[in-house]
Amino acid sequence: MSPPALKTHLRIGSRGSELARWQADYIAERLRALGCTVEIILIKTRGDLDQRTAFGGMNAKGIFTKEIEDALLAGTIDLAVHSLKDLPTQLPPGLELVAVPERESPLDGWVSRHGTALADLPPGARVATGSLRRQAQILALRPDLEVVPIRGNVHTRLQKIRDGLADATLLAQAGVHRLGLSDVLTSVFSPDQLTPAMGQGALGIEARAGEFTDIWPQLEHIPTRLAAEAERAFIGAIGGGCKTPAGVLAQPREGGGWRVTAVLASPDGRHLLRRGAVCDHDDELGPLALALARSMLAEASPEIRATLSPAEPPAGAP
Repeated sequence: MSPPALKTHLRIGSRGSELARWQADYIAERLRALGCTVEIILIKTRGDLDQRTAFGGMNAKGIFTKEIEDALLAGTIDLAVHSLKDLPTQLPPGLELVAVPERESPLDGWVSRHGTALADLPPGARVATGSLRRQAQILALRPDLEVVPIRGNVHTRLQKIRDGLADATLLAQAGVHRLGLSDVLTSVFSPDQLTPAMGQGALGIEARAGEFTDIWPQLEHIPTRLAAEAERAFIGAIGGGCKTPAGVLAQPREGGGWRVTAVLASPDGRHLLRRGAVCDHDDELGPLALALARSMLAEASPEIRATLSPAEPPAGAP
């Protein structure tokens, strides 16, 4: 059993959606079990306030995190609980990713209004997603479908599908499971069919550097941390952002070692590059992810390169 933390009062900053509250409550219970007292402070981010603009049309990184990070820097909260996929690869000075708890499923789920598989949808059927990553991969599999935008929390998106906005949508399996809604999933995509977002299914605990350092290791799950750091290194190396149709997943292999699967694409799915690589040891995972980023950048078409930011190229990339 982990040793009890020092008697500490901690203020958690969280978005206000049902899923964000679940995540904050989960971490709060973990902290209370360590002897801390906890309060949750809800913070609205730009991504919460703007429910109309598609993610690809938003200009800045950190659309679901900046206001929470501002509260951390101002000292009005002590830690932030994020969906790790929302947390940019570069954090503001003075803040750190202090803990990565054990990951839920990283996979994408398929929700079809009539229980129809992707392969069985008729030509011209509509699939709703606000994610360029999902859009590109769906169109690569089925270029005869129409992708329409959708925003909102999990319940809102499910209701929009029931109301006929589209024939199907995609949701992270982890979020659906955490809300007790797994029965809405028609199926789940493998990483080779639809590669997940960096950090999908994992939580990220962000805090001020050097504070409460006795507490954070007790929330940490080392295999999830290793996977998350490798995935974040890959996205940082390719210059990925909210306008980049890119995905990456690091998974433990049976018998030891790791496999990294990554995808880069153009938004219309006409240009898609998916590659995988393996290593045998934990200390090889980060370098493997960076090497995969370099090789995929070298192989990427101009249409794919146009989606990438020139600000964060990997060392040695052309």
